[in-house]
Amino acid sequence: MIGFFRQLFGGEPRLSDATTRDANAIAALHEAAFRRGWSEEEVETMLADRAVTAHRANLGRQLTGFVMSRQAADEAEILSIAVARRAQGRGLARQLLTLHMRRLAALGTRTVFLEVDEHNKPAISLYMRAGFREVARRPNYYPHPDGKIAAALVLRRDLA
Repeated sequence: MIGFFRQLFGGEPRLSDATTRDANAIAALHEAAFRRGWSEEEVETMLADRAVTAHRANLGRQLTGFVMSRQAADEAEILSIAVARRAQGRGLARQLLTLHMRRLAALGTRTVFLEVDEHNKPAISLYMRAGFREVARRPNYYPHPDGKIAAALVLRRDLA
């Protein structure tokens, strides 16, 4: 009974594969986390794509984080990773990323890429601790509300 209440009201996050049933919750979390959010239809289309791998984190019955990537041959690109503000700072993004990288490796992925705003220090720190390294920059990529435009850092991690 205690386990049931812990799942219902919080406690340890439960990590699992994301499915098309999660599209609405993932779209809402993505919209809250990023300037240009994905629609439910976009998320559902991605989750239905056999080349897409996605994981979710739930605290109780609420989605509190997700990570999603698309594979092509032996490479993958992390499309997005997000954690709800109320759950940030607890290592949830690290847990999701670790699970996700293990799954990608098991699927035969040898190299993982991602792009991140050069000013997103928490995300950059997460990726660097996970073994990613900067391999390129895309200048003037991410527009900010103040009118400035930030570069995108292109990061890479070899799994094999």
